[in-house]
Amino acid sequence: MAELALQTKKICKAYGPVPVLFDVDFDLKKGEVHALIGENGAGKSTLVKILAGYHQQTSGELLRKGKPTTYPSTGAAEADGIVMIHQEFNLANDLDVEENIFLGKELLKRCFLDKPSMRERSAEILERLGTTINLRTKVKDLSVSDKQMVEIAKALAFNSEVLIMDEPTAVLTSSEIDVLFRIIRSLRDHGVSVVYISHKLDEVKEIADRVTVLRDGYRITTEQVSDLSEDDMARLMVGRELSTLFPPKMELDQERPPVLEVQALSCPKYVNNASFTLREGEVLGFAGLVGAGRTELMECVVGLRHRTSGAVRYRGKLLAGHSYAETIRNKVVYLSEDRKGKGLFMAMPLAPNVTVLSLQSHLTKFGFLDANKEEATLHQTIQEFEVRVPSAKALISMLSGGNQQKIALGKMMQIEPDIVILDEPTRGIDVGTKQQVYLFIRGLVEEGKSCILVSSELSEIIGLSDRVLVMRSGSIVGELEGEEINEEEIMLYATGIKGGVVDERADHRQASQI
Repeated sequence: MAELALQTKKICKAYGPVPVLFDVDFDLKKGEVHALIGENGAGKSTLVKILAGYHQQTSGELLRKGKPTTYPSTGAAEADGIVMIHQEFNLANDLDVEENIFLGKELLKRCFLDKPSMRERSAEILERLGTTINLRTKVKDLSVSDKQMVEIAKALAFNSEVLIMDEPTAVLTSSEIDVLFRIIRSLRDHGVSVVYISHKLDEVKEIADRVTVLRDGYRITTEQVSDLSEDDMARLMVGRELSTLFPPKMELDQERPPVLEVQALSCPKYVNNASFTLREGEVLGFAGLVGAGRTELMECVVGLRHRTSGAVRYRGKLLAGHSYAETIRNKVVYLSEDRKGKGLFMAMPLAPNVTVLSLQSHLTKFGFLDANKEEATLHQTIQEFEVRVPSAKALISMLSGGNQQKIALGKMMQIEPDIVILDEPTRGIDVGTKQQVYLFIRGLVEEGKSCILVSSELSEIIGLSDRVLVMRSGSIVGELEGEEINEEEIMLYATGIKGGVVDERADHRQASQI
């Protein structure tokens, strides 16, 4: 029998009067990759934070190499060889890459910082990760995917025996994921144990040896990954069949009027002369590789980013683009890809997060906040979006990622939008919540609203979009409809094998409409 690196016996955890884990048994063998899956709010993060010393269990036992132990802090866990790589970055933005890798654990030589050794070690790790990040670059100047690689480098800087990875590939490109998986396999072959949390079940099938499923704070099962299909795992996670993940597309009238017209929009360094039209009642997908400029284009459209040229019209009315407030007044709303950095007030309760865009409608005639009306709006949002909350008074930071996303969607709907722009709406959420988001999107267009969907998951783009625009290097390089909307065609444009600028067909159509 393989040696156990970590084990829990009947672990329970409660936050005040709210229980979140119930008698969870979990074990991690030496030299294995053990996936931990479940819907948002299932208890995954709580369990691994107990393993890593961020929280202590309310009851139950934690064993390290067969011996009962407890970690009063993360430092104690790290000293015992357990390191956690967070889904949310834990980096010092104003320090450079090298300083972040060794932050708090600097190497010393005769009581002085051993900078040459840290520089050499950092360079070795980054080379091993297959990245060309400059050690002197400040973290605040890195892309999201590069920040994730620095987080991973921090964990690899020390000879850890247990690595806990929470959604490590959420912001990585496919080539970066390949490198990461190669490193994980190498670590496993050298006896390192890995707890791998992911909502991407294809990744679980590829990288994990065993998988444990949590649901509503309970362990449902632990199985060999080879014995389960992706459908089996999804069914165990949500407790129901998910045979039709994407709702059927509607038959759309090709003569529908345009509701949003974008002409020759440019933003320095990010967007070049982008033109497109959104039709009434359609889902328009934006595909492309990381860094293609999709997010920046949407931020230009809604007034969150300065544009140097171009025009945006909503139902024929010119939008100046000076502010997001103007865009909202015209019933156009945007969901940021950066849920925690730009989409929500993480240190605030749920109610102001829901009502922030519609604050005027929640004021009394004397200009004061109507607390009763705000509370009623919150409860309606919780009910409509099936948000799991420990309490209506809870801080938004206390919710799981999927439930935070539901609050963000509920916030958008308070202004009764006509156009909804969703940027990576399912990043970091589970398959059950994804299905809810997909049904929400389809419901919007069935009501006659229009939707722009930006997603790095091709299955989402293909499964939801009525029409797809592909971006590369800041330009729209292709337009796909009907049978053309498939993975091969999208990637041909995204990688530059097809397309240079928008094709003549799209150019002519957009010129005639604007």
